[in-house]
Amino acid sequence: MADEDTPQTPDDAQTPGDAQATNGDSASEGTETSHAVPTDEAAEIAGSTEDAALEALQEAEESPNGPVAPEPVAVEPAGEGHAVPSEDAMEIAGSAEDAALEALQEAEDAVALEAAEAEDDEEEPAPREKPAVPGAHLEVDIVPEGVDPLGREQSYEDPYALEEDAEATEQTVEDGEEAIVQPIATAAIDLASGARYRATGKRKTAIARVTLRPGTGTYLVNGRVLEQHFPRITLQRNIRQPLEAVGYEDRMDVVARLHGGGISAQAGALRHGVSRALLEADPNLRGELKRRGFLTRDSRAKERKKAGLKKARKRPQFSKR
Repeated sequence: MADEDTPQTPDDAQTPGDAQATNGDSASEGTETSHAVPTDEAAEIAGSTEDAALEALQEAEESPNGPVAPEPVAVEPAGEGHAVPSEDAMEIAGSAEDAALEALQEAEDAVALEAAEAEDDEEEPAPREKPAVPGAHLEVDIVPEGVDPLGREQSYEDPYALEEDAEATEQTVEDGEEAIVQPIATAAIDLASGARYRATGKRKTAIARVTLRPGTGTYLVNGRVLEQHFPRITLQRNIRQPLEAVGYEDRMDVVARLHGGGISAQAGALRHGVSRALLEADPNLRGELKRRGFLTRDSRAKERKKAGLKKARKRPQFSKR
Protein backbone atom coordinates (compact mmCIF):
# COMPACT_ATOMS: atom_id res chain seq x y z
CA MET A 1 0.00 0.00 0.00
CA ALA A 2 2.87 2.41 0.72
CA ASP A 3 4.22 1.93 -2.81
CA GLU A 4 0.90 2.74 -4.42
CA ASP A 5 0.41 6.04 -2.50
CA THR A 6 3.92 7.35 -3.41
CA PRO A 7 3.89 9.33 -6.69
CA GLN A 8 6.35 8.42 -9.32
CA THR A 9 9.00 10.98 -10.37
CA PRO A 10 11.44 11.04 -13.28
CA ASP A 11 14.15 10.00 -10.88
CA ASP A 12 12.21 6.81 -10.18
CA ALA A 13 12.25 5.72 -13.83
CA GLN A 14 13.46 2.18 -14.17
CA THR A 15 14.29 -0.22 -16.96
CA PRO A 16 12.08 -3.27 -17.59
CA GLY A 17 14.66 -5.58 -16.10
CA ASP A 18 15.05 -3.43 -13.05
CA ALA A 19 11.25 -3.24 -12.64
CA GLN A 20 10.92 -7.04 -12.65
CA ALA A 21 13.73 -7.27 -10.07
CA THR A 22 12.11 -4.62 -7.97
CA ASN A 23 8.71 -6.28 -8.14
CA GLY A 24 10.20 -9.56 -7.17
CA ASP A 25 12.06 -8.05 -4.26
CA SER A 26 9.03 -6.13 -3.09
CA ALA A 27 6.95 -9.20 -3.23
CA SER A 28 9.50 -11.17 -1.25
CA GLU A 29 10.42 -8.47 1.30
CA GLY A 30 6.93 -7.19 1.96
CA THR A 31 6.56 -3.52 2.85
CA GLU A 32 10.19 -2.25 2.31
CA THR A 33 10.51 1.00 0.24
CA SER A 34 12.72 0.98 -2.95
CA HIS A 35 14.91 4.01 -4.02
CA ALA A 36 16.28 4.86 -7.48
CA VAL A 37 20.10 4.68 -7.85
CA PRO A 38 21.82 6.87 -10.55
CA THR A 39 23.42 4.88 -13.29
CA ASP A 40 27.05 4.97 -14.39
CA GLU A 41 26.22 7.17 -17.36
CA ALA A 42 24.62 9.84 -15.13
CA ALA A 43 27.65 9.86 -12.85
CA GLU A 44 29.92 10.16 -15.87
CA ILE A 45 27.94 13.17 -17.17
CA ALA A 46 28.16 14.91 -13.81
CA GLY A 47 31.97 14.31 -13.61
CA SER A 48 32.53 15.66 -17.13
CA THR A 49 30.57 18.79 -16.19
CA GLU A 50 32.81 19.44 -13.16
CA ASP A 51 35.95 18.85 -15.24
CA ALA A 52 34.72 21.32 -17.87
CA ALA A 53 34.33 24.05 -15.21
CA LEU A 54 37.85 23.53 -13.90
CA GLU A 55 39.33 23.49 -17.43
CA ALA A 56 37.51 26.74 -18.26
CA LEU A 57 38.93 28.41 -15.16
CA GLN A 58 42.47 27.31 -15.96
CA GLU A 59 42.17 28.54 -19.57
CA ALA A 60 40.90 31.92 -18.31
CA GLU A 61 43.96 32.35 -16.07
CA GLU A 62 46.44 31.33 -18.81
CA SER A 63 44.85 33.42 -21.57
CA PRO A 64 46.89 36.64 -22.35
CA ASN A 65 43.76 38.57 -23.42
CA GLY A 66 41.87 37.92 -20.23
CA PRO A 67 39.38 35.28 -19.23
CA VAL A 68 37.09 33.77 -21.83
CA ALA A 69 33.59 32.73 -21.00
CA PRO A 70 33.31 28.94 -20.99
CA GLU A 71 31.02 27.27 -23.46
CA PRO A 72 27.98 25.66 -21.94
CA VAL A 73 28.02 21.90 -21.92
CA ALA A 74 25.20 20.47 -23.95
CA VAL A 75 23.39 17.59 -22.35
CA GLU A 76 21.60 15.32 -24.76
CA PRO A 77 17.97 14.69 -23.87
CA ALA A 78 17.09 11.34 -22.58
CA GLY A 79 15.82 8.90 -25.13
CA GLU A 80 15.55 5.27 -25.60
CA GLY A 81 18.54 3.46 -24.22
CA HIS A 82 19.85 6.57 -22.27
CA ALA A 83 19.65 7.18 -18.54
CA VAL A 84 17.84 10.28 -17.30
CA PRO A 85 19.97 12.32 -14.79
CA SER A 86 18.56 12.55 -11.32
CA GLU A 87 17.95 15.74 -9.27
CA ASP A 88 21.24 15.24 -7.43
CA ALA A 89 23.15 15.10 -10.74
CA MET A 90 21.40 18.24 -12.01
CA GLU A 91 22.20 20.11 -8.80
CA ILE A 92 25.86 19.10 -9.04
CA ALA A 93 26.02 20.27 -12.67
CA GLY A 94 24.39 23.64 -11.76
CA SER A 95 26.82 24.31 -8.92
CA ALA A 96 29.74 23.51 -11.28
CA GLU A 97 28.46 26.06 -13.83
CA ASP A 98 28.07 28.70 -11.09
CA ALA A 99 31.62 28.02 -9.90
CA ALA A 100 32.94 28.65 -13.42
CA LEU A 101 31.11 31.98 -13.64
CA GLU A 102 32.39 33.04 -10.22
CA ALA A 103 35.96 32.09 -11.17
CA LEU A 104 35.62 34.12 -14.39
CA GLN A 105 34.41 37.16 -12.44
CA GLU A 106 37.26 36.89 -9.95
CA ALA A 107 39.81 36.64 -12.78
CA GLU A 108 38.41 39.81 -14.41
CA ASP A 109 38.59 41.67 -11.09
CA ALA A 110 42.20 40.57 -10.58
CA VAL A 111 43.21 41.79 -14.06
CA ALA A 112 41.55 45.17 -13.46
CA LEU A 113 43.29 45.53 -10.09
CA GLU A 114 46.72 44.76 -11.61
CA ALA A 115 46.14 47.34 -14.35
CA ALA A 116 45.27 50.01 -11.76
CA GLU A 117 48.39 49.22 -9.72
CA ALA A 118 50.58 49.41 -12.84
CA GLU A 119 49.21 52.89 -13.62
CA ASP A 120 49.97 54.03 -10.08
CA ASP A 121 53.53 52.75 -10.32
CA GLU A 122 54.13 54.55 -13.60
CA GLU A 123 53.50 57.95 -11.97
CA GLU A 124 56.85 59.63 -11.18
CA PRO A 125 57.31 60.62 -7.53
CA ALA A 126 57.79 64.29 -6.73
CA PRO A 127 61.48 65.35 -6.58
CA ARG A 128 62.90 65.59 -3.05
CA GLU A 129 63.71 69.12 -2.02
CA LYS A 130 66.95 69.78 -0.19
CA PRO A 131 66.30 71.25 3.27
CA ALA A 132 67.49 74.78 3.82
CA VAL A 133 70.54 75.26 6.06
CA PRO A 134 69.86 77.70 8.89
CA GLY A 135 72.01 80.80 8.61
CA ALA A 136 73.30 80.00 5.09
CA HIS A 137 72.41 83.51 3.92
CA LEU A 138 74.59 85.14 6.59
CA GLU A 139 78.07 86.44 5.74
CA VAL A 140 81.15 85.35 7.63
CA ASP A 141 82.32 88.12 9.95
CA ILE A 142 85.91 87.54 11.03
CA VAL A 143 87.75 90.33 12.81
CA PRO A 144 91.51 90.32 12.08
CA GLU A 145 93.89 90.50 14.99
CA GLY A 146 94.53 94.08 16.04
CA VAL A 147 91.34 95.51 14.51
CA ASP A 148 88.62 97.04 16.66
CA PRO A 149 85.47 94.84 16.23
CA LEU A 150 83.27 97.95 16.58
CA GLY A 151 85.02 99.77 13.77
CA ARG A 152 86.20 102.65 15.91
CA GLU A 153 89.72 102.42 14.51
CA GLN A 154 89.95 102.84 10.77
CA SER A 155 93.68 102.21 10.41
CA TYR A 156 94.98 98.67 10.54
CA GLU A 157 98.63 97.62 10.73
CA ASP A 158 99.74 94.14 9.93
CA PRO A 159 101.34 92.68 13.09
CA TYR A 160 103.39 90.31 10.90
CA ALA A 161 105.06 93.03 8.86
CA LEU A 162 108.86 92.67 8.68
CA GLU A 163 109.68 96.31 7.96
CA GLU A 164 109.99 97.31 11.63
CA ASP A 165 113.48 97.49 13.05
CA ALA A 166 114.63 97.21 16.66
CA GLU A 167 114.07 100.88 17.46
CA ALA A 168 110.54 100.84 16.02
CA THR A 169 109.76 97.74 18.09
CA GLU A 170 110.93 99.43 21.27
CA GLN A 171 108.87 102.51 20.42
CA THR A 172 105.79 100.31 19.91
CA VAL A 173 106.30 98.73 23.33
CA GLU A 174 106.64 102.14 24.91
CA ASP A 175 103.50 103.35 23.12
CA GLY A 176 101.63 100.33 24.43
CA GLU A 177 102.62 101.35 27.97
CA GLU A 178 101.88 105.02 27.38
CA ALA A 179 99.33 105.24 30.19
CA ILE A 180 101.82 103.71 32.65
CA VAL A 181 105.08 105.35 31.49
CA GLN A 182 103.59 108.81 31.44
CA PRO A 183 105.52 110.94 34.02
CA ILE A 184 103.93 111.72 37.34
CA ALA A 185 103.19 115.44 37.42
CA THR A 186 102.97 115.65 41.22
CA ALA A 187 106.57 114.55 41.85
CA ALA A 188 108.49 117.08 44.02
CA ILE A 189 111.97 115.87 45.02
CA ASP A 190 114.55 118.03 46.73
CA LEU A 191 117.66 118.09 44.52
CA ALA A 192 120.03 119.88 46.88
CA SER A 193 123.72 119.26 46.36
CA GLY A 194 124.00 117.15 49.49
CA ALA A 195 120.75 115.20 49.12
CA ARG A 196 121.07 111.44 49.42
CA TYR A 197 118.20 108.91 49.32
CA ARG A 198 119.01 105.32 50.25
CA ALA A 199 116.95 102.11 50.05
CA THR A 200 117.28 98.34 49.66
CA GLY A 201 115.67 96.23 46.94
CA LYS A 202 115.31 92.44 46.71
CA ARG A 203 114.47 89.88 44.04
CA LYS A 204 114.92 86.13 44.53
CA THR A 205 118.28 85.83 46.32
CA ALA A 206 119.69 89.10 44.95
CA ILE A 207 120.00 92.18 47.16
CA ALA A 208 120.59 95.72 45.89
CA ARG A 209 121.60 98.67 48.09
CA VAL A 210 120.72 101.81 46.13
CA THR A 211 121.63 105.46 46.64
CA LEU A 212 120.00 108.33 44.71
CA ARG A 213 121.74 111.70 44.36
CA PRO A 214 121.39 114.76 42.11
CA GLY A 215 123.19 114.27 38.78
CA THR A 216 122.81 113.74 35.02
CA GLY A 217 121.12 110.34 34.96
CA THR A 218 124.11 107.98 35.07
CA TYR A 219 124.04 104.49 36.64
CA LEU A 220 127.01 103.04 38.50
CA VAL A 221 126.57 99.39 39.44
CA ASN A 222 129.40 97.68 41.34
CA GLY A 223 131.84 100.22 39.88
CA ARG A 224 130.66 99.69 36.26
CA VAL A 225 128.24 101.48 34.01
CA LEU A 226 124.75 100.06 33.49
CA GLU A 227 125.40 98.82 29.94
CA GLN A 228 128.42 96.79 31.06
CA HIS A 229 126.77 95.10 34.02
CA PHE A 230 123.42 94.52 32.25
CA PRO A 231 124.09 93.94 28.53
CA ARG A 232 120.45 93.06 27.80
CA ILE A 233 118.33 95.96 26.58
CA THR A 234 115.21 94.59 28.24
CA LEU A 235 116.86 94.62 31.66
CA GLN A 236 118.20 98.14 31.12
CA ARG A 237 114.70 99.40 30.24
CA ASN A 238 113.18 97.78 33.33
CA ILE A 239 115.77 99.40 35.59
CA ARG A 240 115.15 102.89 34.14
CA GLN A 241 111.34 102.74 34.46
CA PRO A 242 111.01 104.14 38.03
CA LEU A 243 112.98 107.34 37.30
CA GLU A 244 111.20 107.77 33.97
CA ALA A 245 107.85 107.45 35.72
CA VAL A 246 108.55 110.46 37.96
CA GLY A 247 110.35 112.46 35.22
CA TYR A 248 113.77 112.60 36.92
CA GLU A 249 115.72 110.29 34.59
CA ASP A 250 118.06 113.15 33.55
CA ARG A 251 118.43 114.85 36.95
CA MET A 252 119.43 112.04 39.31
CA ASP A 253 122.30 109.52 39.41
CA VAL A 254 122.03 105.96 40.74
CA VAL A 255 124.82 104.22 42.67
CA ALA A 256 124.15 100.58 43.60
CA ARG A 257 125.89 97.63 45.22
CA LEU A 258 124.56 94.23 44.12
CA HIS A 259 125.28 90.73 45.40
CA GLY A 260 123.58 87.35 45.16
CA GLY A 261 121.32 85.96 42.50
CA GLY A 262 121.75 86.09 38.76
CA ILE A 263 121.69 88.84 36.19
CA SER A 264 117.90 88.94 35.94
CA ALA A 265 117.38 88.80 39.70
CA GLN A 266 119.88 91.62 40.23
CA ALA A 267 118.04 93.78 37.66
CA GLY A 268 114.76 93.22 39.52
CA ALA A 269 116.37 94.01 42.86
CA LEU A 270 117.91 97.22 41.48
CA ARG A 271 114.55 98.37 40.12
CA HIS A 272 112.88 97.67 43.45
CA GLY A 273 115.63 99.57 45.32
CA VAL A 274 115.34 102.64 43.06
CA SER A 275 111.55 102.72 43.55
CA ARG A 276 111.86 102.56 47.33
CA ALA A 277 114.54 105.30 47.27
CA LEU A 278 112.15 107.55 45.33
CA LEU A 279 109.55 106.92 48.01
CA GLU A 280 112.11 108.13 50.58
CA ALA A 281 112.61 111.28 48.51
CA ASP A 282 108.87 112.04 48.18
CA PRO A 283 106.35 109.99 50.24
CA ASN A 284 103.49 111.42 48.12
CA LEU A 285 104.59 109.20 45.22
CA ARG A 286 103.45 106.01 47.00
CA GLY A 287 100.04 105.81 45.29
CA GLU A 288 101.34 106.28 41.74
CA LEU A 289 104.37 104.04 42.19
CA LYS A 290 102.30 101.31 43.76
CA ARG A 291 99.71 101.52 40.99
CA ARG A 292 102.44 100.92 38.44
CA GLY A 293 103.78 97.94 40.44
CA PHE A 294 107.19 99.40 41.27
CA LEU A 295 106.89 99.01 45.07
CA THR A 296 105.69 95.41 45.02
CA ARG A 297 108.43 92.90 45.74
CA ASP A 298 108.43 90.05 43.27
CA SER A 299 108.16 87.06 45.57
CA ARG A 300 108.60 84.48 42.85
CA ALA A 301 111.56 82.23 43.53
CA LYS A 302 112.74 78.74 42.81
CA GLU A 303 111.01 76.19 45.01
CA ARG A 304 113.18 73.92 47.12
CA LYS A 305 113.91 70.36 46.12
CA LYS A 306 111.80 67.67 47.74
CA ALA A 307 113.01 64.35 49.12
CA GLY A 308 112.54 61.50 46.67
CA LEU A 309 112.10 63.88 43.71
CA LYS A 310 114.63 65.16 41.22
CA LYS A 311 113.53 68.77 41.71
CA ALA A 312 110.66 70.57 43.43
CA ARG A 313 107.98 68.58 41.56
CA LYS A 314 109.79 66.48 38.97
CA ARG A 315 109.56 62.78 39.77
CA PRO A 316 111.90 59.97 38.69
CA GLN A 317 110.82 58.02 35.64
CA PHE A 318 108.33 55.30 36.47
CA SER A 319 109.34 51.78 35.43
CA LYS A 320 106.62 49.17 35.43
CA ARG A 321 109.09 46.25 35.27
